[in-house]
Amino acid sequence: MFVLLGLLIEMTGIALAMVSFLANLLGHVRGGLSYVLIGAMYLVSGISGSKAADMAAVAPALFPEMRKRGAKPGDLVALLSATGAQTETIPPSLVLITIGSATGVSIAALFTGGLLPGVVVGVTLAALVWWRYRGESLEGVKRATAREIALSFVVAIPALALPVVIRAAVVEGVATATEVSTIGIVYAVLAGLLVYRKFEWNRVYPMLVSTASLSGAILFIIGAATGMAWALTQSGFSTALADAMKALPGGGNTFMAVSIIAFIILGSVLEGIPAIVLLGPLLFPIARQRGIHEVHYAMVVTLAMGIGLFAPPFGVGYYAACAISRIHPNEGMKPIVGYMVALFVGTVIVAAIPWISTGFL
Repeated sequence: MFVLLGLLIEMTGIALAMVSFLANLLGHVRGGLSYVLIGAMYLVSGISGSKAADMAAVAPALFPEMRKRGAKPGDLVALLSATGAQTETIPPSLVLITIGSATGVSIAALFTGGLLPGVVVGVTLAALVWWRYRGESLEGVKRATAREIALSFVVAIPALALPVVIRAAVVEGVATATEVSTIGIVYAVLAGLLVYRKFEWNRVYPMLVSTASLSGAILFIIGAATGMAWALTQSGFSTALADAMKALPGGGNTFMAVSIIAFIILGSVLEGIPAIVLLGPLLFPIARQRGIHEVHYAMVVTLAMGIGLFAPPFGVGYYAACAISRIHPNEGMKPIVGYMVALFVGTVIVAAIPWISTGFL
């Protein structure tokens, strides 16, 4: 249902309303549209749990204008991939839902704890954008008037309210993490029909097909990962891994550092959901024994997996971003290095300061 919701926000104009408001607000500053991409991915991720759907909703609305301003294709796909990794903790993330299901951690707590880590990592990406675009020429760039900004904000209010509605419904107990997706779909359909007057009926069937195929792929992944988890348990690997992690010197800090490295590698090779199904039930109890809050640990490993998922040459998410952007993967290999470093720095900051994840619980 969240995959379908992600497709709906692009089709109904909800994502475009968000992007237009942010572009009017920030488009006139150096690197402004890159800041808009970071902010738009944050907001859209608060609606859909699917990163592919998020990127498909935002990229087509921003990339043409960014190209006109001289942005290189490789830098575009690199930043899009980085924002995909940055927003992995934003509820209703499919990875967070999987963590809650596999480890027993409260999904409502995960949804509450996931907002601020995304902001922290977004700030590190924005700092790199500032550095890279500090000499950008703004010749010919028109600054939006206060009236245009206010008007685009009014138009975007129904779109900006949707992430708030989704989070509030889960945290307040109105609906479960699964049920709230249906609320979001009804909201998106009504917004498309009544507010934005954009609802392409001929796209409904292809969207349902896309939703079914992606959902089926996720279920196959979880099924295969569950079988592999059983095999690893029977072989004794699980026990050996748990014992090795328990025996690490240095307490919780060493355990956290090793977990970051391990999940970056696992995120690159396995992707987030199967990695959590395989190792979540093993490592979360050890984290608790080491005095690490389970929500804090969940945020750190989710960000680490995001880095692996969107880092070339193995990360599947990177190639999804290239396909959505219609940019050859080779073009983004060099520019993405800086963004991956920024993501890693942000992840280390989140790991070092538990309050970022648990302060609002």
